[in-house]
Amino acid sequence: MRHAQDGAAAAMNAVSRILVARGKHEPHELDNPDVTWGQRTRDGVWAPTRDGQRIHIGIAVSGDQPATVLRPSLRVFVGVEVDTDIVAQTTDAGVRLLTVLHGPDAPTEFRFPLSLAEGLALEAMPSGGYDVVHLRYGATVGRFYNPWAADSMFRPVKADYALEGSTIVMRVQHHGAYYPVVADPLYSQ
Repeated sequence: MRHAQDGAAAAMNAVSRILVARGKHEPHELDNPDVTWGQRTRDGVWAPTRDGQRIHIGIAVSGDQPATVLRPSLRVFVGVEVDTDIVAQTTDAGVRLLTVLHGPDAPTEFRFPLSLAEGLALEAMPSGGYDVVHLRYGATVGRFYNPWAADSMFRPVKADYALEGSTIVMRVQHHGAYYPVVADPLYSQ
């Protein structure tokens, strides 16, 4: 098992390389006082919606690791699954859970259980993402953008979502990729 600091550095290095290659359209890391992180992986994160409510995004993993907090807007959960870390970022409008797969033994599915405030629901979008919709007004108050994934050669890796009850399942078909592979669930209000 990797030491938490070494694991955090390896995960950050992988994420930084991929994000730089992806370019300027990536959301910027920013301290957001409306976002509240749990202390351990399974605690997940509470994020705001556009109508002033909050949703809870859980991280369902086999290893319930404490966060290595690098700064208030950035934390790393090392060893959440076999060969897998999560780099969790706060953005100006939500959160990003960059999932780093370090080898072929890493899982191909990652579960993010959701708790939505009363009156909110998920609606599948043609893009492959999900909108958080206020049922009474029909307004979109948050969005899970279609996931992307890339390997260390900056090649796209197939990633998509499936919905199981109130859990978003991110599927990453990483076999045959050059590791590490970075996949990105992104929620924004």
